[in-house]
Amino acid sequence: MRTKLLLLFILLLTIQSAMAQSKKLRDIGIRPGVLYPGPLNAITDVSGVRVGHTTLILGDSIRTGVTAILLHEDNIFQEKVPAAIYIGNGFGKLAGYSQVEELGNIETPIVLTNTLSVPVACEALIDYTLAQPGNEAVRSVNPVVGETNDGGLNDIRGRHVRKEHVLQAIEQAASGPVLEGNVGAGTGTICFGFKGGIGTASRRLPAKLSGYTVGVLVQTNFGGVLQIDGLQVGEALGQYYLSETLKDTGDGSCMIIVATDAPADARNLKRMAKRAVLGLARTGGIASNGSGDYVIAFSTARGLRVPYQNDSPVLRQEVLDNNAMSPLFLATIEATEEAILNSLFAAETMAGNGRTIEALPLDKVMELMKRKGEDDKKE
Repeated sequence: MRTKLLLLFILLLTIQSAMAQSKKLRDIGIRPGVLYPGPLNAITDVSGVRVGHTTLILGDSIRTGVTAILLHEDNIFQEKVPAAIYIGNGFGKLAGYSQVEELGNIETPIVLTNTLSVPVACEALIDYTLAQPGNEAVRSVNPVVGETNDGGLNDIRGRHVRKEHVLQAIEQAASGPVLEGNVGAGTGTICFGFKGGIGTASRRLPAKLSGYTVGVLVQTNFGGVLQIDGLQVGEALGQYYLSETLKDTGDGSCMIIVATDAPADARNLKRMAKRAVLGLARTGGIASNGSGDYVIAFSTARGLRVPYQNDSPVLRQEVLDNNAMSPLFLATIEATEEAILNSLFAAETMAGNGRTIEALPLDKVMELMKRKGEDDKKE
């Protein structure tokens, strides 16, 4: 702990230049957790996973968009992946939940958007799936679409997301670095009373633990009492749930997507999904009554793919033993925590729909970190 704080104190000497170049959490010296991220520190560190955004910023009131997550590079319907969904608090409109819960797999890309655009996103996913080569005889599709309500900054009743916007996000999905902050489905979201958005992070297990990767992507639009690497930032800034100003209502939603290349089946993927909520709690999220907090977890392990048509009535798969899951649990918690914080650090102040939501004041955050480091050195 003292080593980490000393490092933070030293990095404060160059903090202004670092902030000018990047707003990623680690780039300015904050490194939560004990595991190391993958090379991109993104969900795309899981091989085969791709992410695409469509961002809609038009006029004074349209602040919304679409984020698409493609689970592997082949036909997802023909080669479904094991998956699970965990509901932290169910005040939401997640489409496709029941079939994933029943069968333990996903057969389409995952799309995130705003609450009232879930139906059009489902239509677009159906169109996309039916159009894929090899799917000419398909007559049933289970589209998976998550949402948060961006009506604070966006004219959500206008339902400005169209099918072409969803298809564009899917078509533009790519591996590599992932844009974060005010992009895609995070364009108009609010988190802890500050500007939220899209965030991502990853963790790679040590080689002695098989070297598996866990990647997380979040759409943050929720409240609580913000903590950053254990520091009570929301309280110090006077902006938190049940504070006198009541700028943070505590309500909202958080969509969390967890990907791994570990051969975890649906049962153990649900166990990983449950741990993602612990990562949300580390940031100060409270999963309030009016919050839709959903976690979708899936594995890209090729040996666990489920073929649409199987000549044999038996599937032969090798899956991780329960005793191998604990490191993946920790990786999920840490990656979720950091992804949420990255969404805040990458976001910028936004005006829309008659209001302005300020970005997290990074200069004040770093001053708080500096004070904490100095106080800890005195102890």
